[in-house]
Amino acid sequence: MTYITKPINHHPRLESNKLGLTRRDYEGSVSTLCAGCGHDSISAAIVEACFQLNIEAYRVAKLSGIGCSSKAPAYFLNQSHGFNSVHGRMPSIATGAAMANHELLYLGVSGDGDTASIGIGQFIHCARRQLNMTYFVENNGTYGLTKGQFSATNDLESKSKYGDENLFPAIDLPSMAIQLGASFVARSFSGDRDQLVPLIKAAMCHKGFSLLDIISPCVTFNNHNTSTKSYDYIREHNEALSKPDFVPLGKEITTSYEPGESSEVSLHDGSTLSLTKLALDYDPTDKIIAIKKIQESQRDGKVLTGLLYADPSAKDLKEILNITDQPLNTLTQEQLCPGKSALKDINDNLK
Repeated sequence: MTYITKPINHHPRLESNKLGLTRRDYEGSVSTLCAGCGHDSISAAIVEACFQLNIEAYRVAKLSGIGCSSKAPAYFLNQSHGFNSVHGRMPSIATGAAMANHELLYLGVSGDGDTASIGIGQFIHCARRQLNMTYFVENNGTYGLTKGQFSATNDLESKSKYGDENLFPAIDLPSMAIQLGASFVARSFSGDRDQLVPLIKAAMCHKGFSLLDIISPCVTFNNHNTSTKSYDYIREHNEALSKPDFVPLGKEITTSYEPGESSEVSLHDGSTLSLTKLALDYDPTDKIIAIKKIQESQRDGKVLTGLLYADPSAKDLKEILNITDQPLNTLTQEQLCPGKSALKDINDNLK
């Protein structure tokens, strides 16, 4: 992979956050993705979310697998930790890292091929175990690195740029994640910054497994008139559940919403995700309603976006396993190996 660094000089009057950092401080190297790729818009939204949340980059660990999407971590937070794993195995790396040091903020970036095909088994267990991470799926429905074959998330009867028709139904990752037990599930569109940034902020502050399935059109292989993952198709068929705003803990609660009914979802750190509901009967904390709404939108040829499901009371993997508050990678040999007498007591209790 080729890395092109950005100039370190920037305008002295750029807006800064509470840490004294500007948005430029959260950027990475120059993108080598195709011009107009939706993945770059997602990277920009992550930069904006981290800037607004005053996140210290050295407290973040970025992980990815293989594919166009998995290049994206190089394009944001250049001062954070990072690991590029093999194809489909990012969840295992994230699990091991999070178990060793739960104090970092884990951001996993994957694609529809990396997650829904070779890595689907890894994704399933990562979700059901409630690993405390934000899992981004940059979903373009195609294998961009290998010339545009259909991925497992491409819709039935959608056509490729070469005229081939997809013969198989799509795997819907949000529905699967909700059924598996993920406690924060949302879908958005890379071209909808106003919806995407608050969802990213909320996902980063949620304790437990957070999935963001982001439709990100491939401008080279999947942005033609017969594609259901193109910019035009998503704009025309987008059914937004809500106009979200994220209110961090300690910030005055304000809103700029149009008149309408609101719903507030409290997150673990006390922050609030405020939603203006377009469907008055939609409750983002009801798993059955969430799955039903997704299926109805698929039946009607719509792409449902917004916060699909959230369970603020869910436990994360650390809490489920009752792991010590002290990160495991900081424990001493004496703490890790308490001696023969302790082992004897354990064995005696198993008799």
